[in-house]
Amino acid sequence: MSGGHRLGRRFGWLWGAYGTSALGTWLAFGAFSLIAIRVLHAGPAEVAALSCVGAAVGAAVAVPLGPWVEFRRKRQVLIAMDLVRFAALLTIPTAFALGVLTFLQLLLVSVVVAAADITFRAASGAYLKTLLPSEDLLVANARFESTAWTTTIIGPPLGGAAVGLLGPVATVLADAVSYLLSALGIRATGGHEPPPEPRQAARMRAGDLLDGWRHILADRALRPLLFNTALFNGLVMATEPLLAVLMLGRLGFAPWQYGLAFAAPSIGGLLGSRLARPLVTRFGQHQVLVTVGALRALWPIGLAFPAPGTGGLLLVTGVEFGLIFCCGVLNPVCATYRLQRTATDRATRTLSAWAVTTKASTALLTALWGVLGSLLGPRAAIGLAGVLLLATPLLLPRRAAAPLREPDRHRHRPAEELDGDPIGVVAADGQAQAVAADHPHVLVLTASYGGARFPGSGGARARRW
Repeated sequence: MSGGHRLGRRFGWLWGAYGTSALGTWLAFGAFSLIAIRVLHAGPAEVAALSCVGAAVGAAVAVPLGPWVEFRRKRQVLIAMDLVRFAALLTIPTAFALGVLTFLQLLLVSVVVAAADITFRAASGAYLKTLLPSEDLLVANARFESTAWTTTIIGPPLGGAAVGLLGPVATVLADAVSYLLSALGIRATGGHEPPPEPRQAARMRAGDLLDGWRHILADRALRPLLFNTALFNGLVMATEPLLAVLMLGRLGFAPWQYGLAFAAPSIGGLLGSRLARPLVTRFGQHQVLVTVGALRALWPIGLAFPAPGTGGLLLVTGVEFGLIFCCGVLNPVCATYRLQRTATDRATRTLSAWAVTTKASTALLTALWGVLGSLLGPRAAIGLAGVLLLATPLLLPRRAAAPLREPDRHRHRPAEELDGDPIGVVAADGQAQAVAADHPHVLVLTASYGGARFPGSGGARARRW
């Protein structure tokens, strides 16, 4: 593994599966809109509905899935959600080949994929907590973030070339195959997953749907962080269509210039994700969370002031670089903070509620800013969003909160989960005790066997633990 910090074979498979599906997603970036416009000859209202309605309805569909997933083994859920997305996306090239593709099918597939994506993200966070100890979560989340920005850099150009050669439907097929490969990668993680906590009630009740939000709103650290995330992400995403109208319309930038202004700054996200762990080690988790969370709010207002020509292009590129760099640092820190503040037996419900809230707020604010853009003009609407974003640091947690103390699920793991060669040996009486010595695979010696006690360690029986 990169970075000199090994997280084991099982995480390696999970990381590879994530990278594969992320690359497929960015290869197909914008493919649904292109299919709607080029193949189905849809108008602006239909394309906007495809972006907003699909995400909003998908978030609503995902609400009951969080409590349902909580009491099931997460690896099986991850595989199932990958296969659902594979099957749903595969219907599009199939229908296109048969000449029966419709806009309604595109809309339904976008809903299914959005719901499966939220469920997958929630289950993956809970699964990661069972896979790694708390001190390794930041390293893992930083690697996911780094992979996300890497695929953001290379995916759209490759996808654009594929669209030019083969059409947008081909990129949807590639996206579908990436989910199938992801499912196979997650299946290859193997090992033993701790069983979920048993459900107290025999059947899921309506009140169970709100468990995730109850936990977040009752936690003095997570509550402001959710409000900050929902408002920040929603306002930033709401300005993207307006910025496209401003740059491609009134300012006269070519499509390749517009794409370059957003692709090149993604390098900042890659750099930021690599710095997340060193910054937390030096300054502390809460200090990084508050400082970088405040710094990222300073950038978006600059997007209201681009001018035509090279200067305007450099301004947008520089603002996006600063914004994405801060997000690259903050995202893995925030994800780790959220996991450490949530007990394992409620992680899926909490992460599902978090994802539903941010998705819904983004859809709502995007629709609202579309109306404001029509009334005030795109530049004024972008500026208004930038001013509001300056207030979002007030919603960050003011005081550091200690992570929850949970039983260490990783100290005594079955042998089939462990990687590498045994390097630790210890003698114990009655029950085995492991010494990891910075490596998870340990040879354990027990000083008693079959009820008979052996003096010292000379008669100890070696076994895998």
